[in-house]
Amino acid sequence: MKYLIINSGSSSIKYQVIEIPTETVLATGLVERIGEGSGRLKNIAFPGSDRELTTVIEQPIADHSQGMMLVIAVLTDQEKGVIADTAEISAVGHRVVHGGEDFRRSTLITPEVISVLEQNIPLAPLHNPANLDGIRVAREMFPAVPQVAVFDTAFHQTMPRRAYLYAVPYRLYEQYRVRRYGFHGTSHRFVAGECARLLEKPLDACNLITVHLGNGCSMTAIENGRSIDTSLGMTPLEGLVMGTRSGDVDPALHLFLKQNIGLELEEIDTLLNKESGLKGLCGMNDMRDIHSAAAAGDERAALALEVQTYRNRKYIGAYMAVLGRVDAIVFTAGIGENDPVTRAESLKGLDVFGVRLDPEKNNEHAGQARCISRAESTVRIFVIPTNEELAIAREIADLTSE
Repeated sequence: MKYLIINSGSSSIKYQVIEIPTETVLATGLVERIGEGSGRLKNIAFPGSDRELTTVIEQPIADHSQGMMLVIAVLTDQEKGVIADTAEISAVGHRVVHGGEDFRRSTLITPEVISVLEQNIPLAPLHNPANLDGIRVAREMFPAVPQVAVFDTAFHQTMPRRAYLYAVPYRLYEQYRVRRYGFHGTSHRFVAGECARLLEKPLDACNLITVHLGNGCSMTAIENGRSIDTSLGMTPLEGLVMGTRSGDVDPALHLFLKQNIGLELEEIDTLLNKESGLKGLCGMNDMRDIHSAAAAGDERAALALEVQTYRNRKYIGAYMAVLGRVDAIVFTAGIGENDPVTRAESLKGLDVFGVRLDPEKNNEHAGQARCISRAESTVRIFVIPTNEELAIAREIADLTSE
């Protein structure tokens, strides 16, 4: 069976074709700059094999419907494609950012599901409309094929009320569902499952701290295989220091900026989401640039790294207290997988809690799942590459086989 996995953004479509049960990636690609003057599609057929072939198309792409038509044309191209026609697609999986409290697991998409996703737009006004665009277009192009929604928030729906409620008037939760939801759930669930396999234990017997560090960052406390707390909140702004997002700040900062600088709420939202985090501290949000600048003596670059890793360390300590017993700490995503300095600084001083990093193993660039802790470490430390597209494919296989 071949699954088409779609991650539809406001001006982009990221996609993969994955063959199940071999879990072989037949094609991966990105359509970008949709609705702008010049669009671009990049498709890689049979990536990593001796048949690998890259196709780039640059032309105006008016909307998501035209973008998907371009994807299908490339995938079915006689010379450059990976399928003969669309009938080879057995199911379509969609990454959906926000399922609110309505979805505790992945679900087959129906008109009723679409209606609920529309009702959740206020919780994710930048993401859910784009996700819905992808769903509507795919349902038109594959009307007879099962379509599955996989939610970033679903994995965190096992959090207890003490973890997800904010200490604000309870009516805000009752009427407007103001609460912590968490995100990156597909990634956290995937690496948790891979970690359990490496530990040779059932997932429901594992207590883990999963650390997703990329341009967006989050951390999750997993008890017996279930998320019981996570750093991202009602929106993807709370928690860790990110590339351009501030993470935790005093909520009264908004009023201070309004009264003393004259910023409007929309300007403050832009400042905290797009101009803060690492970028706000040192002017850069690519960790490679930050390391280079710090090595050249840039004090603010060094400070940005210190602030981020200190916040990481503080959250790890908090989640160790929440869990009590911790089997492993898992680093994943772009920075988590590739940055040994960030990993080492994030674990600095945690030896007293049984967290003992092996510097040699930490500095290896293996590009695959591996243990980087010392033999005597009572808490294992892993680097595990995330694969959200494969996680979505597995969700589809589980759901459509029921």
